[in-house]
Amino acid sequence: MFAPSDSGYAAFVRAGWDRYLWTATLLTGDRQHGEELLQGCLVELYARWRSVARRGDPHAYLRRMLVNGNVSRWRRWQREQPVAEAPDRADRRSVPVEPDDALHRAMFRLPRRQRAVIFLRYFEDLTEKDAAAVLGCSVGALKSTHSRALAKLRAETSHIEIHG
Repeated sequence: MFAPSDSGYAAFVRAGWDRYLWTATLLTGDRQHGEELLQGCLVELYARWRSVARRGDPHAYLRRMLVNGNVSRWRRWQREQPVAEAPDRADRRSVPVEPDDALHRAMFRLPRRQRAVIFLRYFEDLTEKDAAAVLGCSVGALKSTHSRALAKLRAETSHIEIHG
């Protein structure tokens, strides 16, 4: 498990697990992939914990790891070769969103970068500057990506009635 000197890391993981699992699941579009992504990032974070914790905000560091890890996962997936017959799959646990929710389905159809911008701005509640830093882009690039993402979401969800 953890060494006694790693209690700060253990507390960080306990306090943030649900939040970061939610983020990873929304980024990947699947709870199982979200868990795999989060666990992989937490292993890497553990190896660097002392320096990350000493330098400042481990939450920002983990968010960036999740976004970058999802991009890497997507790139690996693009290189995979199709097979003649798909293997049997176990039932997947449900994603922590309503599966019939048109807005969430529309968000999962966004390109990965646009989806990341929406999640960072609205689900993680980051400022434009902080979200741009996580994605490694300028604030201007973030704003244009954000604008395109919102336009797509509006177009795909224009038929939804809001009841209040």
